[in-house]
Amino acid sequence: MNNDNDSPFILLVNDDVSAFDNPIASPEIVASNNSSEPQSTSSEIPKFAKLMTSEFEMSMMGELSYFLGLQVKQSKEGIHLSQTKYAKKLVKKFDLDRVKNFGTPMGTSNKGLGLNVEEQSVDEKQYRSMIGSLLYLTASRPDIAFSVGICARYQANPKEVHLKAVKRIIRYV
Repeated sequence: MNNDNDSPFILLVNDDVSAFDNPIASPEIVASNNSSEPQSTSSEIPKFAKLMTSEFEMSMMGELSYFLGLQVKQSKEGIHLSQTKYAKKLVKKFDLDRVKNFGTPMGTSNKGLGLNVEEQSVDEKQYRSMIGSLLYLTASRPDIAFSVGICARYQANPKEVHLKAVKRIIRYV
């Protein structure tokens, strides 16, 4: 990443409210101008577009609203990226949209999630699909990263207790 002042844009994570203070808050990734004064004007946009089209094959299609599974909302404060639409599709994909939601991604005790659990094995393919989907979602939801990481450890031989933990994370999102 270039830290010189020759680049007017900086990518930062907006985490004004900790997930511990407000578990409902969903941190957003914000791309904004690094200056306190607005530097881009409507006259600079065509210059930037011309520069980009000279370097890359691209077309100007107007304001971006959705890109690679990310919802893009542009405002005066900056550009906000989220995966709300993806999260809703994920809950529906695994048929968990009609069950109780949880206020936290994981319970306080994870003692039952060991490797030597004497429970029924579950479908590895479905378990891995759930984990992969959740790992993609952690790009904009750091509040689930720890819980998903714990559950990802058991992909080789997932048991019913592991599947329940993953389903809880999905119901949380």
